[in-house]
Amino acid sequence: MRRELRDPRPDYLQKVEQLGLLYHTFDDKPYWYESAAYVFEADEISELESATNTLHNLCLEAVEWVVTNRRYGLLSIPENLWKPIEQSWERNPPAIYGRFDLVFDGQSPPSMLEYNADTPTSLLEAAVVQWHWLQDVSPQADQFNSIWEGLVEKWGELKSEGYFSSGLVHFGCMEEPEDLMTTAILMDTATEAGLKVHLLDMRDIGWHDLDFRFVDDEARPMDTLFKLYPWEWLLSEEFGDYALKSFSTMDWIEPIWKMVLSNKGILAVLWSLFPGHENLLPAYLDGPRDLEAFVEKPILGREGANVRIVNRLGETCSDGDYGDCPTVFQAYRALPVFEGNHAVIGSWVIDGSARGIGVRESDGPITQDLARFVPHYFTPNLAWDMMEP
Repeated sequence: MRRELRDPRPDYLQKVEQLGLLYHTFDDKPYWYESAAYVFEADEISELESATNTLHNLCLEAVEWVVTNRRYGLLSIPENLWKPIEQSWERNPPAIYGRFDLVFDGQSPPSMLEYNADTPTSLLEAAVVQWHWLQDVSPQADQFNSIWEGLVEKWGELKSEGYFSSGLVHFGCMEEPEDLMTTAILMDTATEAGLKVHLLDMRDIGWHDLDFRFVDDEARPMDTLFKLYPWEWLLSEEFGDYALKSFSTMDWIEPIWKMVLSNKGILAVLWSLFPGHENLLPAYLDGPRDLEAFVEKPILGREGANVRIVNRLGETCSDGDYGDCPTVFQAYRALPVFEGNHAVIGSWVIDGSARGIGVRESDGPITQDLARFVPHYFTPNLAWDMMEP
């Protein structure tokens, strides 16, 4: 794994805008960054793929343990949500995607930092924009990126299994550009799989008292709703109680059991169930214990907010809106640093399988919302070619 300096395409801003990436720059600083690329060896890609699949399976075992033993209190999940989570877990409604954040330097096994299992973003950048970059600059190379194909396959599988009785899937999000474009990718892949789609602002979703179900902005009943909106936000709002009562009439994507996985307290559960696993870092809910260097994170925190790193260099903190949230303490493993750039791997899971990665880099050790997205590639070798179907 290395960071390679490159000349950006002369018209790259226009090209990424044509693909929908209108938020390529913030405050005159690049978010989409193609003056560099991350280059991997084929065996490193294979290692990331294997680790991602292993971690996803470990996470499912951890959810099973939490549900079976009703240990929701460890994750500060309110008691009124326990039964809906259990019903959802048992019924196994559609679950589409998630993204692990991993620390990996090409030398030691990848380590899980967290699992964005409910509302991961940067999907447009990972699935589409970096792939088009590769076709322009290095089409002879390869990229670990079959995210788009995985989404189309999953939507098509659900369609063939009759999940969408009306043939229509509703998609809800807020008006933030990144949320809209992440949702657009999911809609486009569903359309390619032969489904009809309808986009909604989350605020335009209504409730029909007589039919006792949610309706869209055209008063049509909704059978399936993909929501790029965290469960903990939705359940704290006016219609939260209705959401808990609607599972017999509507499928929610992602399902409510993902509240267990998207909660960073799952890091401590994983370590207690699989202590010493090479892809996990020690993590605890009751303090740092014997950790000499650690990261303290809010269990419901987002985008690097309210993170505290304590190591031999001192203490590094980020601001945010989660200061009152319970925290988890995770052993500190430094991100690899290339010319002052701290790199983290986002490894995408589609329908339970690793399907691609994206690389984000920041100037400091805490990865936040404006961390740069940098494309990647690798050169396949004979062994990799033999692995391909």
